[in-house]
Amino acid sequence: MTASIASAGPVLPESLSEAAVAVLGAAEPAAKVALTERAAAAWARREITELGRATPPDRPARPARPTLVPPREVPRRRIGPDPGGRIALLHAVAHIELNAIDLAWDLIARFGPEATRTGLPRDFFDDWCRVAADEARHFSLLSARLADLGAAYGDLPAHDGLWEAARATAGDLLARLAVVPLVLEARGLDVTPGMIEKLRRAGDAASVAALEVIYREEISHVAAGERWFAFLCERLGRAPGPAWQALVRQHFKGLLKPPFNDDARRAAGMSPDVYGYFTGLGP
Repeated sequence: MTASIASAGPVLPESLSEAAVAVLGAAEPAAKVALTERAAAAWARREITELGRATPPDRPARPARPTLVPPREVPRRRIGPDPGGRIALLHAVAHIELNAIDLAWDLIARFGPEATRTGLPRDFFDDWCRVAADEARHFSLLSARLADLGAAYGDLPAHDGLWEAARATAGDLLARLAVVPLVLEARGLDVTPGMIEKLRRAGDAASVAALEVIYREEISHVAAGERWFAFLCERLGRAPGPAWQALVRQHFKGLLKPPFNDDARRAAGMSPDVYGYFTGLGP
């Protein structure tokens, strides 16, 4: 029997992989958030104990809105007293957080079967369930703030760049960790303080508070990526720094641009000697 996580009753999925695929199959953000909260809590309480096996979709289900456009067509507006610029910024971050929910569950479903081969412990899945739950809470914080400003997620166009990175690393867990938490989420550590300062200057204390929560918790997400990347490198007999550099060159099509938030990156366990390699700032 295959249980459904969407059930309103006490029935839970038989495995974490099934729960992950259920979240990936939920198109509406509210359902994706609710399923994430339930699945992560069930794993933490040991109501789900088996990793299992379930095939994730090539791409997660998405709502009809927002319209997805090339990154250069996503609206950018000056942040000031007029709420339009703040809405655009918060909408863009909300879109990142919704993608981040799916990225965490895709990692669990897609690479969970490697647990036996690579000796991944339960702690690995504990971490990524926690990350998924954090991202769901972040999306809810931003959705609530958008509503306060008379807007909603889906009102503005967004781009699909994050999922393109997932597709590029779908066949390699080490590459997925190298690119998603250690490039894309690490970039969030670089740019979020600037966003917070702009919102503070605009007098938007509520949006500042939401982004400060997200910023603190994203440090722990990057730290999880760093920790498990190093773990797998040790199992595979590879030096983490050169392995990360090689995988980024192979799988990431963008550029790593300074300035870097070295303090936050160090707090997450990242070394400037490693990421500075791409800009001439490293050894």
